[in-house]
Amino acid sequence: MLWLMNNGRGERIRTFDPLVPNQMRYQAALRPDIQYSNRMKRVLFLSTQYFYKQSLSTFESMSSEHPSLPWLEPGHPFPPVEYAWPRQSEAPGLLAVGGSLSTDTLMRAYGHGIFPWFSDGQPILWWSPDPRMALRSSDFRLHRSLRKTLLRFKNDANCGIRFDTAFAQVIQACASAPRNGQRGTWILPTMVQSYIDLHHAGHVHSIETWINGELVGGLYCVALGHAVFGESMFAKVPDASKIALAALVGFCREHAIQLIDCQQNTAHLASLGAKEMPRREFIAHIALAQKKPNLDWRFSPLYWQHVLSV
Repeated sequence: MLWLMNNGRGERIRTFDPLVPNQMRYQAALRPDIQYSNRMKRVLFLSTQYFYKQSLSTFESMSSEHPSLPWLEPGHPFPPVEYAWPRQSEAPGLLAVGGSLSTDTLMRAYGHGIFPWFSDGQPILWWSPDPRMALRSSDFRLHRSLRKTLLRFKNDANCGIRFDTAFAQVIQACASAPRNGQRGTWILPTMVQSYIDLHHAGHVHSIETWINGELVGGLYCVALGHAVFGESMFAKVPDASKIALAALVGFCREHAIQLIDCQQNTAHLASLGAKEMPRREFIAHIALAQKKPNLDWRFSPLYWQHVLSV
């Protein structure tokens, strides 16, 4: 439902209430390794046909048992990340609804520590969780079995890492990759096209694992200067996505990139060294990192030394 509220400056802004019954249905946003309780899924109600405006007096008389969400018109600024739903809420980090997935909007979102994440039929949902999951390049855990795999991969002339040679294939593969316990994907066709556009603008990159001339795994990430935001990965053969992540870590260490954003806490990422950090620290980091010059996103086999020699 759409409401009108005062923003404290005498201006009325529209907000979206995700918990209004009868006019919404729910579907959990799908993210690798993220599982939701039925109560949390209830938060992700989506509008099927209409939003209804209510008067300010009606809004002010609402129960405050749960927060509302600002409804964004395309091109409008995001609310401060401090307004995101808190950790103890039913959807921690949920910040706003609506807007668009234009290149400019996505760049503004990532530049402020905000990312889109929604499922088929839902409006665009924008998130900025606190704490934030991130992988410091210095903390990457190269387990013994993966080290052996990387050494074989590095020494095999039929194996290689490429950057940005098959971005569309990578994001499509991420979108169609099966996930345990999930029947769909959050990487929808509209999101695929939007990130392809952002790739053409030079701000999204694919890290690709190739074996015998075939793309067998990889990941893609958003990059603003030295601020790197991991998005999704896939693997058609065992460890192919981990090899791509190790290559990204080697690239980051070569270029003194300290942090790779992982967005949400998952057991898989934690096993590779990712940890939660306060959102304010994450925002402070990306504010400085994105001011640095854009990098030359090309991979050299010499970068393996930054991973294998540690």
